[in-house]
Amino acid sequence: MRLMMEGFGLRRRSAFYAFIFLCCWGVISGAAEYVKYKDPKKPLNVRINDLLGRMTLAEKIGQMTQIERENATAEVINKYFIGSVLSGGGSVPSPQASVETWVNMVNEMQKGAMSTRLGIPMIYGIDAVHGHNNVYKATIFPHNIGLGATRDPALVKKIGAATALEVRATGIPYVFAPCVAVCRDPRWGRCYESFSEDPKIVQEMTEIIPGLQGEIPANSRKGVPFVAGPNNVASCAKHYVGDGGTHNGINENNTIISQHGLLSIHMPPYYNAIIKGVSTVMVSFSSWNGVKMHANHYLITDFLKNKLRFRGFVITDWRGLDKITSPPNANYSYSIQAGVHAGIDMVMVPYIYTEFIDDLTLQVKNGIIPMSRIDDAVRRILRVKFTVGLFEKPYADLSLADELGNKEHRELAREAVRKSLVLLKNGKPGNEPMLPLPKKAKKILVAGIHANNLGYQCGGWTIQWQGLSGNNLTAGTTILDAVKSTVDQKTEVIYSENPDEDFIRKTGASYAVVAVGEAPYAEGFGDSLNLTILSPGPKVIKNVCRIVKCVVIVISGRPVVIEPYVNMIDALVAAWLPGTEGQGVADVLFGDYGFSGNLSRTWFKTVDQLPMNVGDPHYDPLFPFGFGLTTQPVKQN
Repeated sequence: MRLMMEGFGLRRRSAFYAFIFLCCWGVISGAAEYVKYKDPKKPLNVRINDLLGRMTLAEKIGQMTQIERENATAEVINKYFIGSVLSGGGSVPSPQASVETWVNMVNEMQKGAMSTRLGIPMIYGIDAVHGHNNVYKATIFPHNIGLGATRDPALVKKIGAATALEVRATGIPYVFAPCVAVCRDPRWGRCYESFSEDPKIVQEMTEIIPGLQGEIPANSRKGVPFVAGPNNVASCAKHYVGDGGTHNGINENNTIISQHGLLSIHMPPYYNAIIKGVSTVMVSFSSWNGVKMHANHYLITDFLKNKLRFRGFVITDWRGLDKITSPPNANYSYSIQAGVHAGIDMVMVPYIYTEFIDDLTLQVKNGIIPMSRIDDAVRRILRVKFTVGLFEKPYADLSLADELGNKEHRELAREAVRKSLVLLKNGKPGNEPMLPLPKKAKKILVAGIHANNLGYQCGGWTIQWQGLSGNNLTAGTTILDAVKSTVDQKTEVIYSENPDEDFIRKTGASYAVVAVGEAPYAEGFGDSLNLTILSPGPKVIKNVCRIVKCVVIVISGRPVVIEPYVNMIDALVAAWLPGTEGQGVADVLFGDYGFSGNLSRTWFKTVDQLPMNVGDPHYDPLFPFGFGLTTQPVKQN
């Protein structure tokens, strides 16, 4: 009995000691689990410093690496500690991918990042330059050249907010937008990404940044990145700096200009972007007076980071380091040294990321690139990730799924189309104004290959990088559809892409709407020395406008050669690249709203005059900067 009692007591003491041990272990393990960088109550810099102090060189260099979606398996992200993933133009999880497909893809990648030792979330970036332009059924807004013609920063801010919601709907927290280039030569194939040739207008239109990111609090330190919450995205001012001023408008070329010229024309939008809390800045492929921007220590580190006190991160353009040398990738090791030393923090290496990681690691270990430079880069990247809220909410959900391409955003895009249209001519001399058009007519002719082509209407950076032709790329309304839905039910609308004179006469049309312009293009492929209207556009203008009263709508990313045809045209409208909501064109043509847009670019007579911008001594335009006729809405039409 005594032995039994002693055994019972021993078991009780053992159980007690085990309980004490477990309690102590719980306290110890709980303390081990608590880390400052995971505590949202801690100040931002405390969290950054705590995390940075725990990181190995491999983890730091991983944070500096951004790879293309195609390579970004969870395993790759985990193995190399990859800090960021991007979709290049047209890079999607599947054709016509749903919101759910996008969210699942991003979350699957995020699992790879969150399962690393420190669990630093990756940040996914995408071009959203006129709405969420890679994504099927997203709202496609007018390109920036059209938004510049609205002179309406409040509208542009709303567009930023709508775009942010659509991007977040697909699980993405970071956009490579806005482009704040000041395009000084329309021969440049990215000119439509620029709001204006006038830096003041581009500065005003940086209101898109608080639209995308949320309004920065009044007492915030200037230059510190700001993202308001889960309905907003980190934005990127691009392409730093002088990308719109290259010689002959050639993409990625040399911008030949004095420092005063650079600072007074191309730099001002960056001042506004930084004051508004822009999260990141993307470096331009171009050079300034022969020095590649990706290797320009003075402009990236001395000026942007030190003088302007920008505290977000600086990112390369697509394979931007490769292009430091000519030909590209001739000496990749040198390119890494030059770019990282210049002050670049995150490197877009879509495909050869292992080569980049290995080479940069070697350079740090050999003292070629100091650890302080690496720490500066990673500190900036972490600052943006903390600001975006990725540590608190690394995974996306489907709570915003209904935001993609919703009615409210399409109505906003339609408003933007209305306000972006510039009326260049309204009636021949001595005649009554032609616009607004009457809705009641027996027959109307609609002509031109741009009248019924949603792809042409949207332009480049739409579903595909260079854009597409046709009406099956995404959801939207063509100009032809818009005309049909606007005119009186008894009015017959006749459509022909390229009508001959006999066809035109036989229609007996009261008047014609002719839509002509450029085919879609993006950077590089869009550079043009002749800036002509796509065939058979000129022929359609001549055939139609000789026989019937005509309004010509120009769908283009920039001013094009129109001077030879102006006298034969009754009314002329610059519609730029209006996007998916073609109904906005008909709204103004038929007088439901008045024309109010003003040229954000000078319209030249001949390409021989280029470059020509307002204020130049040889200024002799066809239509000057700021030009735009107005009309009044018609109550009963």
